[in-house]
Amino acid sequence: MTTTAPAEAAVRKSSPGTADGPRRRPGRIRRIGLPYLLLLPALLLELLVHLVPMVIGIAMSFKELTQFYIRDWTTAPWNGLANYEMSVDFDAPVGAALLHSFLVTIAFTLLSVGLCWLIGTAAAICMQDTFRGRGLLRALFLVPYALPVYTAVITWVFMFQHDNGLVNHVLHDQLGLTDQPSFWLIGDNSFLALLTVSVWKGWPFAFLIVMAGLQNIPKELYEAAALDGAGMWQQIRRITLPSLRPVNQVLVLVLFLWTFNDFNTPYVLFGKTAPAAADLISVHIYQASFVTWNFGTGSAMSVLLLLFLLLVTGVYLWLTSRRGRRTADA
Repeated sequence: MTTTAPAEAAVRKSSPGTADGPRRRPGRIRRIGLPYLLLLPALLLELLVHLVPMVIGIAMSFKELTQFYIRDWTTAPWNGLANYEMSVDFDAPVGAALLHSFLVTIAFTLLSVGLCWLIGTAAAICMQDTFRGRGLLRALFLVPYALPVYTAVITWVFMFQHDNGLVNHVLHDQLGLTDQPSFWLIGDNSFLALLTVSVWKGWPFAFLIVMAGLQNIPKELYEAAALDGAGMWQQIRRITLPSLRPVNQVLVLVLFLWTFNDFNTPYVLFGKTAPAAADLISVHIYQASFVTWNFGTGSAMSVLLLLFLLLVTGVYLWLTSRRGRRTADA
């Protein structure tokens, strides 16, 4: 009797139908649900800040929303797909201007992303070797990325001034590379000015990401390659770049999306009306919406831009994942 009673009590305690079993499950559920509960305020704010305006913008794109209906945009007449048809009608002035802005943005994005990646990767590879002052140089390289956008771009605005800007002072007055001071913020040179500011501001991010990726490459690979007679360029081609492929896939995609959607840099550099050579699509949509007061057409352009970026992102991820599977199978 004395041995069976404790055994029966232990069986009842461990059985799922006893009173102690259900007490543990709510505690486990509370522990599992606590992280989601803590994330709930951030998710609600994300929904409020991003998703709700996106849905409202899509609804506005189907309305003839002009300055006459700003007081109550819900009373604007339904316009159907007319705003989209106007935006993609490249024979009409609105569509032709949008196509020109789209092509300028494509060229600007490809050049900016390519130069940011190239300069960032080269700087990260050079900073791998240990030498005196390496930490200081790394910190200096990150200054353009750490500066606020408006502070950095306004500084470049003063440097690009025609009469007393530093760029013309160096190129024309000191080096004599130009016959006369150039206009950098108007005309065709505005594209070069915008590209310069974008690359100066964006390459430290590529440098930071690539430098972090280089930490995961074993040094033994380079030592073995050096023993086999491989030079620096062969090591970069055969070891560094293949090992950085997963990092570069994410880096290029992020740089593409950031650069294609960049609004702050051209807006601060040129103001509300950008020159034709630097008419990025983000500023063009802003002009169509807040300068001409045609919010329906501007919303339609924004939706088309969103669809294009989603398409490019989907195709890019599909191609990179397919290439990754081929490499794994090989």
